Amino acid sequence: MTCSFVLWSAANASNVPLVLKKHLSKEPINKAKIMVSMAKQHEHAEGVPRDYGRALELYCKAAEQGYDEALYSLGWMYANGRGVQRNDSIAVQLFVMAADQGHSHANRMIRYLDTSHDPELPECLQSMADNNAVDYSDKPFFDLVQKLAPEYNLDPNLVMAIIAVESAYNVQAVSHKNAQGLMQLIPATAERFEVKNIFDAEDNIRGGMAYLRWLLAFFKGDVTLAVAGYNAGEGAVERHKGIPPYTETQNYVKKIQAQYAKPTHPYEPDIVHRHAMIALSEYK
Repeated sequence: MTCSFVLWSAANASNVPLVLKKHLSKEPINKAKIMVSMAKQHEHAEGVPRDYGRALELYCKAAEQGYDEALYSLGWMYANGRGVQRNDSIAVQLFVMAADQGHSHANRMIRYLDTSHDPELPECLQSMADNNAVDYSDKPFFDLVQKLAPEYNLDPNLVMAIIAVESAYNVQAVSHKNAQGLMQLIPATAERFEVKNIFDAEDNIRGGMAYLRWLLAFFKGDVTLAVAGYNAGEGAVERHKGIPPYTETQNYVKKIQAQYAKPTHPYEPDIVHRHAMIALSEYK
């Protein structure tokens, strides 16, 4: 997940070493690395007074860039109650996000945390996710999605993101794999969720929403895994213990994340007979 933000003006700060200043004009990830380096100094009192608040601020700003080490370090602070009240739900979410970005140690940390509660974002990233919501109010089928989404306990913005990426709002869209209609249902999925007319906008959207609701329950509200499952099937996500190594699916997930930044979504646990074995505590 990558989200834009107004970068803290580290280049103007008097305590930034000259050797770091020369890197600030490079790519955003380099800026994120610099902020994490400074955050660690404040967290561990390395050459500056210990200041957990400042460390959290810098980790959050770097985490907004999707930098895995920032997400991991922020998760560590919440997992250990370092400068904040310990919160396993937040720590789990941050470690999952760090793992999504390729951090090698994040998955191990999840095993030591309480995963019985829904994961959540820290406040600093909640506002970031909310502020990056796409406005679909002028897009086709927005009113219909707004009307139907509450029946399935879904965020209309997530549904609209899937419609935009799947079919570009084309009711008659058919893919090379015979996925059909607005939410690109294959015939088996349409039958599974009792879609009668796959090219009818409302019928198709209802079928897609029913499947999406099921996937969110199966993956315990993890949007990344649910979206990957929507594209590749939940079985493929389980077999590969995460986003499958298919270029199509990996690009698909990135496209959805660009339009829908929230990593978790409320879910209904009672609509599935079992949860995914990789959800949260087993996510590798």
